[in-house]
Amino acid sequence: MLKLCGFHVSNYHNKVRLALLEKGVAFEEDASCAPSQKDEFLARSPLGKVPFMEVDGTLLTESQVICEYLEDTHREKPLYPADPLARAKVRELIQYLELHMELVARRLYREYFFGGKVSDETKKEVERDLAKGVRGFATRAKFDPYIAGKELTLADCAAYVHLPLVSRVSKMAFARDFLEEFPVKAYLKMLGERPAFARVSADRKAAVEALAARAKK
Repeated sequence: MLKLCGFHVSNYHNKVRLALLEKGVAFEEDASCAPSQKDEFLARSPLGKVPFMEVDGTLLTESQVICEYLEDTHREKPLYPADPLARAKVRELIQYLELHMELVARRLYREYFFGGKVSDETKKEVERDLAKGVRGFATRAKFDPYIAGKELTLADCAAYVHLPLVSRVSKMAFARDFLEEFPVKAYLKMLGERPAFARVSADRKAAVEALAARAKK
């Protein structure tokens, strides 16, 4: 049995959940695992991150690695095209979404989501690098109707959880939506009508509300 560990606010945890649900894979979930640098947590996730997955006593970390494992072991409902080049193009899109967009924007989360502060220099670097990442993404994203073309792929699981964050933080930090040229709103609405995406979205909303309620106490 597979056991996914993380929490429902995490976009990377939710990316894996979407893959599991879309593929129809049976799994258990521990949604109470928050990132930690405590020794007992590091014994399960060496960098202290989520998500991680237990597979018959073996631990897997890194969301993309977990998703690739699921694709290799549960081929009945693939989230990659059969053609090798088309599969590579889906992976390429995920790289743009995560490495060149979400992880760049993440450098600002401390200030805009968690009440901390980042330097003006960091903001300038993020503005430059995020614009570059979005330019690259524009050459690869199709929205036809899915982000890689006619079929739902793992790139959609990634886009659904990352694009709203990139859009929101760019508006908060730079007073403009770096994704305004894309049909993101209609695209997310379309995906949100799928049962798996609707479930993950509802669970995330509930988790955010629970965190906010605890913060007020």
